[in-house]
Amino acid sequence: MKHKHISTYFFSLAFLFLASPLLSQETTVQDSLAMREKFGLRVGTDLSKLARTAFEDDYSGFEILGDYRVYKNYYAAVELGNESIGYEEDNIKLTSSGSYIKFGADYNAYENWTGMQNLIFVGARYGFATFTQDVDEYRIYTTNTFFEPDVRTDNIEYSGLTANWIELIAGIKVEVLNNLYLSVNVQLKRRLFQTAPDNFDNLAIPGFNRTYDDSNIGVGYGYTISYLIPFYKK
Repeated sequence: MKHKHISTYFFSLAFLFLASPLLSQETTVQDSLAMREKFGLRVGTDLSKLARTAFEDDYSGFEILGDYRVYKNYYAAVELGNESIGYEEDNIKLTSSGSYIKFGADYNAYENWTGMQNLIFVGARYGFATFTQDVDEYRIYTTNTFFEPDVRTDNIEYSGLTANWIELIAGIKVEVLNNLYLSVNVQLKRRLFQTAPDNFDNLAIPGFNRTYDDSNIGVGYGYTISYLIPFYKK
């Protein structure tokens, strides 16, 4: 009976000795799988433009966006859109409408916990737009206050206009469901070149937003929803 207990004891030790490397290897594989991150194409749309289209009478637009993870923290990004922006001041009322493209790159500065893929990102874009400005109403300038203001309502169209710019972007992306992301961002833009009508200016540019007198600076924002199509894990 004593020899039986000794044999059982040594058999148990031998089993643990042989099994330990296998258990360790399995744990390593599980940890490695847990740390593998998704690489793929994320596509979505800008919810803020859809909301403005629904609730603002002088605006309509949409934007399709995407980014592709090319390295651990680096993403190639592109946005395609179309906008119609109403602009009104005391002496003029017009609509600027056209299409634009923006492309560039983002850098994720956030260190995620294992299994998470949220982003706090900064990036840069180059933007280009082609558009038309339709002057719907304008007032003839005069210093004579005796007569009523001379307001003209004949439509004037300036077509074939272009503009390009660079912009800095910063924002966050949060994975709310598996592969589904919500994001918010802010943009600071600087206009580079433009074609403008004679004796007139581009008062609103699709993709760039409103312009301001004696300044090439513009601002923007976005609220986006996007879905990640994973191609592989790494």
